[in-house]
Amino acid sequence: MELTDEQMRYPIGKFTPPTEVTADDIRRWINDIRMLPGLLRQAVIGLNDDELDTPYREGGWTLRQVVHHVADSHINSITRIKLALTEENPIIKPYEEAYWALLPDYRLAVEPSLKILEGVHQHLVVLFENFTEREWNRTFVHPETGASNTLLKTLGVYAWHGRHHLAHITETKKKF
Repeated sequence: MELTDEQMRYPIGKFTPPTEVTADDIRRWINDIRMLPGLLRQAVIGLNDDELDTPYREGGWTLRQVVHHVADSHINSITRIKLALTEENPIIKPYEEAYWALLPDYRLAVEPSLKILEGVHQHLVVLFENFTEREWNRTFVHPETGASNTLLKTLGVYAWHGRHHLAHITETKKKF
């Protein structure tokens, strides 16, 4: 069954943090981070330029832009995580992701962004697998909301983020 445009916006639903995070949640989220680069590569392998330049929904990004966005987003995530590990509740720098998607590098082949994801995710997995309880509770502040975000919640958000955009690609491929 084909998803509606609205369902394609959030094909796996919005991120909802569990009321209590278990060790199994952490293991599952770290595994999601570990597996994403390979799953994303598998999802786009063999797609031609016309397919990569297909929006996942009306008014949405193309599959090519989605791949580049995930790389850029996760580069920002590792920076935020390292700031939180090395500074006390730092204020992070947001970025205009919609404008980034219009920059010329978003017209590149997807391979450079897949390579970025592979490296960034190797770093993320090593960091996450070595966190102490104290490190999971370290925070950063997002200036747009003023909220402090724990690194535990950040792990869940980025695990979801990867699955979310992977679903944009896999669901769109069903239409080809």
